[in-house]
Amino acid sequence: MRKQYHILNGDSLKEQFPENIQGEIIVTRECLVDGNVKGNSLEELFHSRAQFISRNYKGYKEQDYYKKTVPEFQKIQSITDDADINLWFEDDLFCQVNFWFTINLLNQSHKNNPTFLIRPKKHSQFGFGGLNKLELVSVYENRALLTDIDKLANLWELYKNDDTENLLKTARDFENRYPFILNAVKAHSERIPTEGSLGKPSQSILQIMKDLKTEEFEPVFREFCKRESIYGFGDLQVKRLFDEIKNNR
Repeated sequence: MRKQYHILNGDSLKEQFPENIQGEIIVTRECLVDGNVKGNSLEELFHSRAQFISRNYKGYKEQDYYKKTVPEFQKIQSITDDADINLWFEDDLFCQVNFWFTINLLNQSHKNNPTFLIRPKKHSQFGFGGLNKLELVSVYENRALLTDIDKLANLWELYKNDDTENLLKTARDFENRYPFILNAVKAHSERIPTEGSLGKPSQSILQIMKDLKTEEFEPVFREFCKRESIYGFGDLQVKRLFDEIKNNR
Protein backbone atom coordinates (compact mmCIF):
# COMPACT_ATOMS: atom_id res chain seq x y z
CA MET A 1 0.00 0.00 0.00
CA ARG A 2 1.17 3.50 -0.81
CA LYS A 3 2.31 5.70 2.03
CA GLN A 4 -0.37 8.08 3.27
CA TYR A 5 0.01 11.67 4.45
CA HIS A 6 -2.90 13.26 6.29
CA ILE A 7 -3.03 17.06 6.41
CA LEU A 8 -5.50 17.98 9.13
CA ASN A 9 -7.40 21.20 9.69
CA GLY A 10 -6.35 21.49 13.34
CA ASP A 11 -5.09 19.82 16.49
CA SER A 12 -8.59 18.91 17.67
CA LEU A 13 -8.94 16.51 14.74
CA LYS A 14 -5.48 15.11 15.47
CA GLU A 15 -6.61 14.26 19.01
CA GLN A 16 -9.64 12.30 17.75
CA PHE A 17 -7.95 10.79 14.67
CA PRO A 18 -8.68 7.04 14.37
CA GLU A 19 -5.69 4.84 15.22
CA ASN A 20 -6.54 2.40 12.43
CA ILE A 21 -6.04 5.00 9.69
CA GLN A 22 -2.40 4.61 8.79
CA GLY A 23 -0.12 7.44 7.70
CA GLU A 24 1.86 10.48 8.75
CA ILE A 25 -0.11 13.39 10.24
CA ILE A 26 0.56 17.07 9.45
CA VAL A 27 -1.48 19.82 11.11
CA THR A 28 -2.26 23.23 9.59
CA ARG A 29 -2.03 25.42 12.68
CA GLU A 30 -3.30 28.56 10.99
CA CYS A 31 -6.30 30.87 10.72
CA LEU A 32 -5.57 32.49 7.36
CA VAL A 33 -9.18 33.68 7.21
CA ASP A 34 -8.22 36.33 9.77
CA GLY A 35 -5.77 39.15 9.23
CA ASN A 36 -2.79 40.00 7.06
CA VAL A 37 -1.87 37.44 4.39
CA LYS A 38 0.41 39.65 2.33
CA GLY A 39 3.83 38.55 1.14
CA ASN A 40 5.60 38.04 -2.17
CA SER A 41 7.26 34.90 -0.85
CA LEU A 42 6.49 32.22 1.69
CA GLU A 43 9.01 33.76 4.07
CA GLU A 44 7.31 37.16 3.82
CA LEU A 45 3.91 35.57 4.41
CA PHE A 46 5.18 33.77 7.50
CA HIS A 47 6.60 37.06 8.79
CA SER A 48 3.26 38.82 8.20
CA ARG A 49 1.34 36.07 9.93
CA ALA A 50 3.68 35.82 12.91
CA GLN A 51 3.38 39.57 13.46
CA PHE A 52 -0.39 39.67 13.05
CA ILE A 53 -1.10 36.73 15.35
CA SER A 54 1.33 37.85 18.07
CA ARG A 55 -0.23 41.33 18.06
CA ASN A 56 -3.86 40.21 18.03
CA TYR A 57 -3.99 36.86 19.83
CA LYS A 58 -3.17 37.16 23.51
CA GLY A 59 -0.45 34.86 24.77
CA TYR A 60 0.93 34.03 21.33
CA LYS A 61 4.43 35.22 20.42
CA GLU A 62 6.13 35.50 17.04
CA GLN A 63 8.54 32.71 17.93
CA ASP A 64 5.55 30.47 18.67
CA TYR A 65 4.52 30.76 15.04
CA TYR A 66 7.95 29.68 13.84
CA LYS A 67 8.03 26.86 16.37
CA LYS A 68 4.52 25.44 15.97
CA THR A 69 3.14 26.51 12.57
CA VAL A 70 6.00 26.88 10.09
CA PRO A 71 7.46 23.37 10.67
CA GLU A 72 4.12 21.81 9.68
CA PHE A 73 4.13 23.68 6.38
CA GLN A 74 7.73 22.59 5.83
CA LYS A 75 6.60 19.00 6.29
CA ILE A 76 4.09 19.54 3.47
CA GLN A 77 6.90 20.75 1.22
CA SER A 78 8.90 17.62 2.06
CA ILE A 79 6.22 15.03 1.20
CA THR A 80 7.73 12.23 -0.87
CA ASP A 81 6.54 11.47 -4.40
CA ASP A 82 5.50 7.88 -3.63
CA ALA A 83 2.59 8.79 -1.38
CA ASP A 84 -1.05 9.80 -1.37
CA ILE A 85 -1.96 13.15 0.16
CA ASN A 86 -5.21 13.34 2.13
CA LEU A 87 -6.59 16.78 2.93
CA TRP A 88 -9.01 16.84 5.87
CA PHE A 89 -10.87 20.14 5.55
CA GLU A 90 -14.45 21.20 6.20
CA ASP A 91 -16.77 23.44 4.18
CA ASP A 92 -16.69 26.60 6.31
CA LEU A 93 -14.70 29.66 5.26
CA PHE A 94 -12.06 29.20 7.98
CA CYS A 95 -11.23 25.71 6.72
CA GLN A 96 -11.59 26.59 3.06
CA VAL A 97 -9.03 29.41 3.16
CA ASN A 98 -6.55 27.06 4.85
CA PHE A 99 -7.44 24.43 2.23
CA TRP A 100 -6.77 26.85 -0.64
CA PHE A 101 -3.40 27.79 0.85
CA THR A 102 -2.44 24.14 1.38
CA ILE A 103 -3.31 23.24 -2.21
CA ASN A 104 -1.30 26.24 -3.38
CA LEU A 105 1.67 25.20 -1.24
CA LEU A 106 1.55 21.68 -2.67
CA ASN A 107 1.33 23.09 -6.19
CA GLN A 108 4.22 25.50 -5.64
CA SER A 109 6.26 22.61 -4.24
CA HIS A 110 5.66 20.69 -7.50
CA LYS A 111 3.83 17.86 -5.81
CA ASN A 112 2.10 15.63 -8.35
CA ASN A 113 0.92 13.08 -5.81
CA PRO A 114 -2.64 11.75 -5.94
CA THR A 115 -4.42 14.22 -3.68
CA PHE A 116 -7.73 13.52 -1.97
CA LEU A 117 -10.22 15.64 -0.06
CA ILE A 118 -11.93 14.26 3.04
CA ARG A 119 -14.84 16.27 4.46
CA PRO A 120 -17.95 15.63 6.54
CA LYS A 121 -20.94 14.58 4.47
CA LYS A 122 -22.96 17.54 5.75
CA HIS A 123 -21.85 20.99 6.86
CA SER A 124 -22.52 21.76 10.50
CA GLN A 125 -21.05 23.99 13.19
CA PHE A 126 -19.36 20.90 14.69
CA GLY A 127 -17.58 19.66 11.53
CA PHE A 128 -15.27 16.71 12.14
CA GLY A 129 -15.75 17.29 15.87
CA GLY A 130 -19.31 16.01 15.52
CA LEU A 131 -18.16 12.66 14.13
CA ASN A 132 -17.10 9.58 16.07
CA LYS A 133 -14.12 7.47 15.02
CA LEU A 134 -16.19 5.06 12.95
CA GLU A 135 -17.69 7.99 11.06
CA LEU A 136 -14.23 9.47 10.50
CA VAL A 137 -13.11 6.15 9.01
CA SER A 138 -16.18 6.20 6.78
CA VAL A 139 -15.52 9.67 5.37
CA TYR A 140 -11.89 8.67 4.77
CA GLU A 141 -12.96 5.57 2.85
CA ASN A 142 -15.16 7.83 0.70
CA ARG A 143 -12.39 10.35 -0.01
CA ALA A 144 -12.62 12.24 -3.29
CA LEU A 145 -9.73 12.55 -5.74
CA LEU A 146 -9.03 16.21 -6.50
CA THR A 147 -8.55 17.33 -10.09
CA ASP A 148 -7.75 20.76 -11.57
CA ILE A 149 -5.11 21.28 -8.88
CA ASP A 150 -3.67 24.34 -10.67
CA LYS A 151 -7.06 26.03 -10.71
CA LEU A 152 -7.76 25.11 -7.09
CA ALA A 153 -4.35 26.49 -6.13
CA ASN A 154 -5.23 29.80 -7.75
CA LEU A 155 -8.06 30.31 -5.25
CA TRP A 156 -5.41 31.20 -2.68
CA GLU A 157 -3.75 33.74 -4.97
CA LEU A 158 -7.09 35.43 -5.65
CA TYR A 159 -7.97 35.46 -1.96
CA LYS A 160 -4.54 36.80 -0.94
CA ASN A 161 -4.76 39.59 -3.51
CA ASP A 162 -8.32 40.62 -2.53
CA ASP A 163 -9.57 39.79 -6.04
CA THR A 164 -13.08 38.90 -4.90
CA GLU A 165 -14.58 39.25 -8.38
CA ASN A 166 -12.37 36.57 -9.91
CA LEU A 167 -12.55 34.49 -6.74
CA LEU A 168 -16.32 34.32 -7.21
CA LYS A 169 -15.92 33.58 -10.93
CA THR A 170 -13.53 30.69 -10.25
CA ALA A 171 -15.78 29.32 -7.51
CA ARG A 172 -18.72 29.36 -9.93
CA ASP A 173 -16.63 27.40 -12.43
CA PHE A 174 -16.26 24.75 -9.72
CA GLU A 175 -19.91 24.82 -8.66
CA ASN A 176 -20.94 21.49 -10.17
CA ARG A 177 -17.96 19.60 -8.79
CA TYR A 178 -17.22 21.45 -5.54
CA PRO A 179 -20.32 23.50 -4.61
CA PHE A 180 -19.00 24.06 -1.07
CA ILE A 181 -16.28 26.33 -2.46
CA LEU A 182 -18.84 28.76 -3.84
CA ASN A 183 -20.69 28.82 -0.53
CA ALA A 184 -17.48 29.75 1.28
CA VAL A 185 -16.52 32.40 -1.28
CA LYS A 186 -19.97 33.97 -1.04
CA ALA A 187 -19.56 34.10 2.74
CA HIS A 188 -16.20 35.80 2.26
CA SER A 189 -17.64 38.41 -0.11
CA GLU A 190 -20.46 39.14 2.33
CA ARG A 191 -18.06 39.84 5.20
CA ILE A 192 -16.34 42.69 3.33
CA PRO A 193 -17.49 46.02 4.80
CA THR A 194 -19.43 48.35 2.51
CA GLU A 195 -20.86 51.82 2.92
CA GLY A 196 -23.43 51.51 5.67
CA SER A 197 -22.50 47.93 6.60
CA LEU A 198 -19.76 46.44 8.76
CA GLY A 199 -19.93 43.18 6.85
CA LYS A 200 -22.11 40.19 7.66
CA PRO A 201 -20.21 38.70 10.64
CA SER A 202 -20.13 42.01 12.51
CA GLN A 203 -23.71 42.81 11.56
CA SER A 204 -24.73 39.38 12.83
CA ILE A 205 -22.94 39.98 16.14
CA LEU A 206 -24.75 43.29 16.53
CA GLN A 207 -28.08 41.61 15.84
CA ILE A 208 -27.34 38.81 18.30
CA MET A 209 -26.45 41.33 21.01
CA LYS A 210 -29.78 43.03 20.33
CA ASP A 211 -31.79 39.78 20.22
CA LEU A 212 -30.24 38.37 23.39
CA LYS A 213 -30.16 41.77 25.08
CA THR A 214 -26.58 41.19 26.25
CA GLU A 215 -23.06 42.47 25.82
CA GLU A 216 -21.52 39.35 27.35
CA PHE A 217 -19.26 37.51 24.94
CA GLU A 218 -19.99 33.85 25.74
CA PRO A 219 -23.72 33.80 24.88
CA VAL A 220 -23.06 35.96 21.80
CA PHE A 221 -20.32 33.60 20.64
CA ARG A 222 -22.49 30.49 21.08
CA GLU A 223 -25.32 32.04 19.10
CA PHE A 224 -22.95 33.28 16.39
CA CYS A 225 -21.68 29.73 15.89
CA LYS A 226 -25.26 28.56 15.35
CA ARG A 227 -26.30 31.35 12.99
CA GLU A 228 -23.07 31.81 11.06
CA SER A 229 -21.48 28.35 11.02
CA ILE A 230 -20.43 28.95 7.40
CA TYR A 231 -17.62 31.14 8.73
CA GLY A 232 -16.18 28.51 11.05
CA PHE A 233 -14.79 31.23 13.31
CA GLY A 234 -13.40 30.23 16.68
CA ASP A 235 -13.67 32.27 19.84
CA LEU A 236 -10.54 34.28 19.01
CA GLN A 237 -11.88 35.48 15.66
CA VAL A 238 -15.33 36.32 17.01
CA LYS A 239 -13.86 38.02 20.09
CA ARG A 240 -11.83 40.36 17.87
CA LEU A 241 -14.98 41.44 16.02
CA PHE A 242 -16.96 41.60 19.25
CA ASP A 243 -14.38 43.88 20.90
CA GLU A 244 -14.21 46.14 17.84
CA ILE A 245 -17.97 46.58 17.96
CA LYS A 246 -18.00 47.34 21.69
CA ASN A 247 -15.06 49.75 21.43
CA ASN A 248 -16.72 51.67 18.59
CA ARG A 249 -20.16 51.99 20.19
